[in-house]
Amino acid sequence: MKIKELHLLSNDLIETEKFYNTILDIPTYKKAENEIVFAFGETLLFFKKTEANSQYHIAFDIPNNQLEEAYTWLKSRIEILPVLEKSPFADFESWNAKSFYFYDNNSNLLEFIVRYDLDNRSENTFNSSSILYASEIGIVTDDVPSLAKKLQENYSLSVYYKQPPQENFIALGDETGLLIIVNQNRNWFPTDKKAIPFPSRIIFDTENRQNLELTIE
Repeated sequence: MKIKELHLLSNDLIETEKFYNTILDIPTYKKAENEIVFAFGETLLFFKKTEANSQYHIAFDIPNNQLEEAYTWLKSRIEILPVLEKSPFADFESWNAKSFYFYDNNSNLLEFIVRYDLDNRSENTFNSSSILYASEIGIVTDDVPSLAKKLQENYSLSVYYKQPPQENFIALGDETGLLIIVNQNRNWFPTDKKAIPFPSRIIFDTENRQNLELTIE
């Protein structure tokens, strides 16, 4: 599964553009009066103007040999969230992946993640152009199993084989793209921030189908 576009909301497009341009060094891809777009490798990230204080969780894949280099690049620009007392890195052993977390100006929980089972090493110096694509988007609901079943039926998605389904957490997709479905008010790891549902639109490809559209109200 490949996430091609993420359409999210922001109540401050000026500060959003400033954050992504200056902190993450991602140039503005295009913008209009009520919308701004950034290109993260293969994924376009859209923010549309809203009055609500919308907040999301998004993970971006980076080359799997550049976790520490990416951390060093970013930590001088913004605070990295603690995971363990002695380490900023989350170690997902069953996924064979590691990551670290930070907030953008909208308090969206962002994550840079490396997946060691993918062949995406890079010998280039890490910078913003090293970000490969958005690989995870959080979807919040009051009934995780029901929504997961609906998405499986409508989009022919499978439960991620490395993550056994739980009542309050189910990952759909594969190594290159995941819909992370969680219960409302579940804490977003590694924070005490409660998951709250906000509207979004996701355009993605699967192995057999392209330009699938999922709208979350």
